[in-house]
Amino acid sequence: MRNRSVTYSAESTFHALSDPTRRAVLDLLRDGSQPAGRIAAAFTVSRPAISKHLRQLRKARLVIEHRSGRHRLYRLNPEPLKAVDSWLERYRQFWQMNLTNLKNFVETEYIRERSHADEAPHKTPGKTK
Repeated sequence: MRNRSVTYSAESTFHALSDPTRRAVLDLLRDGSQPAGRIAAAFTVSRPAISKHLRQLRKARLVIEHRSGRHRLYRLNPEPLKAVDSWLERYRQFWQMNLTNLKNFVETEYIRERSHADEAPHKTPGKTK
C-alpha cells in the first residue's frame, strides 16, 4: 500500500453530521467496529434507510467499511472531525472571551453595589424626625 495524503471535505463532514440518525450511528461506533446488521438493529428506521445513512457517512469518510465474508463491518474514522473541531475552536474562543468579559462585569458591579451599600447612611425603619 502506498503512503498517500488524504484530504477531508469539511462540507461533506458537516452535511453528514447534520442528520441526527447519522450522529447516533457515529456514537455507536465510538465503542468500536460494528456489523451493519447490529447498527441497523439499534434504530427504529428501516435497514435500507440505515444503509443510506452509512453510505453518506462513507462518502464523508467518517466511517470505514471492512468486508469480512458476507458481513460489512463499520468503524469510526475520527480524522474528518478535525475540520469540525477547527471550525468550532473559533467559537470556543469567542464564547470564552465573552464569558470572561461577563464575569468581570458582574464582579465589578457586585463590588460597586457593595461599596455603595456600605457608604449609605443607615436609617432605622419606622422612626422619623
